[in-house]
This record gives sequence, C-alpha cells and structure tokens, in this order.
Amino acid sequence: MRGDLGPPDQRGFLFDLDGTVTEEEILPVIAREAGLEEEIRLLTDLTVSGAIPFAVSFRLRVALLRDVPLDRIHAAVRGVPLNRQLLDVIGRHPDRCAIVTGNLDLWIQPLIEMIPCRVLSSTGSIAPSGACQVDSIMDKGHAVAALRQQYGGIVAVGDGANDVPMFRAADFGIAYGGVHRPAPMLVEVADMVCLESGSLCRLLNMLL
Repeated sequence: MRGDLGPPDQRGFLFDLDGTVTEEEILPVIAREAGLEEEIRLLTDLTVSGAIPFAVSFRLRVALLRDVPLDRIHAAVRGVPLNRQLLDVIGRHPDRCAIVTGNLDLWIQPLIEMIPCRVLSSTGSIAPSGACQVDSIMDKGHAVAALRQQYGGIVAVGDGANDVPMFRAADFGIAYGGVHRPAPMLVEVADMVCLESGSLCRLLNMLL
C-alpha cells in the first residue's frame, strides 16, 4: 500500500470502465457498426498493452469512427454487458465510487444511465458536418487528484496501460483481469491482482 487509506467509511473507489465495469471493450463494439472492427481492435489491443499512448490511440480511433451516426452508436453500446457483481458493490456505496474512463461521454451515455455512481470521462461534441470530435481527453491521474479531498484514501481498479496514472496517484491499486489479462505495466504498479470478478468483489467488500 503506497498511501494511507484511512478509515473504511472514508475511502473512495475509482473504477475503469472498459473491460472492468463492462464485460467487453466498447470501441470494438462501435467499430462493428462502421465495418472497422479489425482496425479498432488492433489499436485497442496496442493501447491496452501500452504499446501506443492512450491519447494518441484514442484520437486515431475517434477519427476512424467519427462518421458513425450517434443513434447507431447508442444502439450498439446498449448491448455491451456490464459486470453485475461489480455494479452491485458500486450500487451499495454510490457516493464513495466513481467511474474514470477515457471513453467519450457522447458515446457511452446509454451506459452512464445504467451505472449508479458518477462517471468522469473524456468529452466530445458533434461538429457542424455531423462528425464526432474530441474536446478533451480524461487524464486519470488528474481525476484522482481532483477527488482526493473528498476521501480519506483512494482505491483504484483497472486493467489497461492508461490506468497506470490513476494507480500511481491512488493509495491502493487493483489490477483486474476478468475480461483480458491486465497490462504488464499496470501489474508492476498494482498492489494486488484479481483475475476474476468474484475475487475482486470479495476484496472490495473487505476494503469498504
């Protein structure tokens, strides 16, 4: 443990979205709507592993998918399965939990409506041409810093290389491998590794 978690009832819990709270990566699902599944899967895999910086990869992926109509994206995203065990834990402590994701608020809106806590994300807008564009990209380390004053200590849960700044800024990091194995560089900075949902939720219940 890198920092002081403080009393259990004062701890905050921050969760990655894709592959952590969802049981499938979201952008490949959207990519199927555009016939760009292979291209997006390659960029997603390279990003999760840390081979490409998240901000660079994300802008490339949005550029590839920018012309997919928003209603088609929302229809696809509604079908992304959520980790019900994890949502149950979050739902019992919504004021102490938050989702921190690099994904676009415009794209994940249907999921935001189903998640019982606040969601911090990258932001986007629709240009006059009708294309989606990135307005800001979430820095997960900055998100921890912004939330720190609200909690006695912060626990972070994630799976990808873009979660490393969140883990470094948090007091306790849990690398999760329920959907795919966590990125090696994330494991290096994690305090614990959980490879299935049940063990993750048991650990969270011990920390809550």
